Amino acid sequence: MQNHQDWPTEIRLAKDRRTLVVTFESGARYELPAEYLRVESPSAEVQGHGPNEKKTIPGKMNVEIIGVEPVGHYAVKLIFDDMHDSGIFGWDTLAEMGRDHAARWGAYLDALAQAGLSREPQRPRR
Repeated sequence: MQNHQDWPTEIRLAKDRRTLVVTFESGARYELPAEYLRVESPSAEVQGHGPNEKKTIPGKMNVEIIGVEPVGHYAVKLIFDDMHDSGIFGWDTLAEMGRDHAARWGAYLDALAQAGLSREPQRPRR
């Protein structure tokens, strides 16, 4: 485990449950959308078990965070309304996701387009 240089001073879920606000000791502050956190979750379900196994998760445009639970003194577990709850978001991960948001989001949108997938949730067939 790494030594954390920058500890969070605030982790707050917005009232609409669609944004996680994280502020660090350094003064860095990130507003991380729930959809971004869900599709970039550090869980094996999303990242896979190896470097080339990352999955592109479609249909999460309207996902909400329904729980934020502390994990020791080093992370939080986010629980999403689609019942995904296996991602442990360490302080370094949250800081990296905040810093790299634009690049990671762009890569996700490109991966969706290449796979012919959409951010829109699938509607049940009738």
